[in-house]
Amino acid sequence: MAETAPPAASIIPVDGADVPIAAPVPTTEPLKPVDDYACETLYIQNLNEKIKPEVMKASLRGLFKQYGEVLDVVAHSNLRMRGQAFVSFPSADMAKAAMKDVQRFPLYSKPMQISFARTRSDAVVKKLDANRFDEHKARRDEHKKTTRYTNPLKSKFRAKRLAAEIDGGAAAPAPKRPTVQMPDEYLPPNKILFLQNLPESVTKEQLIALFSQYPNLHEVRLIPTKRDIAFVEFLDEGSAGVAKDALHNYKLDGENKIKITFARK
Repeated sequence: MAETAPPAASIIPVDGADVPIAAPVPTTEPLKPVDDYACETLYIQNLNEKIKPEVMKASLRGLFKQYGEVLDVVAHSNLRMRGQAFVSFPSADMAKAAMKDVQRFPLYSKPMQISFARTRSDAVVKKLDANRFDEHKARRDEHKKTTRYTNPLKSKFRAKRLAAEIDGGAAAPAPKRPTVQMPDEYLPPNKILFLQNLPESVTKEQLIALFSQYPNLHEVRLIPTKRDIAFVEFLDEGSAGVAKDALHNYKLDGENKIKITFARK
């Protein structure tokens, strides 16, 4: 398939590195049916801007990993990229399946708007076409040089900064954002698992027997004052993840499903 140059607005330089972004299709060309175009990278909008970038990236990685290997998640806190992110997979089929299932999923109470990015991300090029990564990077750098001082949005910000300096001082600092706690379901991997909704009659021996089916079990800790929760520790995060995926929603008493998440670090 012949390679075509990306649309002019398909890459945005962000904090020293370019990030692919979905660009509008020129009005002079007919719109393609959705199924005619797919990309390994998803462009996600309408994310909750109150969530810190690192927390959002961990949440997105946890949400999308069920559709295949997540090569990279890009999210920034600067004004232009706030509320947006990019999630890259090794194949367009994985990205397509993820977009179909997760479209409008209310992550942190805001339904995500998902489309395909218009260019391949650095992570995808490194994974699938490493021999052309230098060419890809050179094209990015050239684009950055030609747009660094012509981007109207950047010019607007520079004008505001200049006006503040002329007025005799820097702009007032932005108000501090409130801390938003990450839901248990999207916590990053941890070698310690947090168990909830346990039968109050559960014993330590029962949990040891249940989790010792999986390698590298280290310790089981019950909470004497709260019998419906417990902590199970493994020697490494990978082993904990295997046990978590296998036993989440397991009916320990034949009726109630136990909830298993990674413990907060």
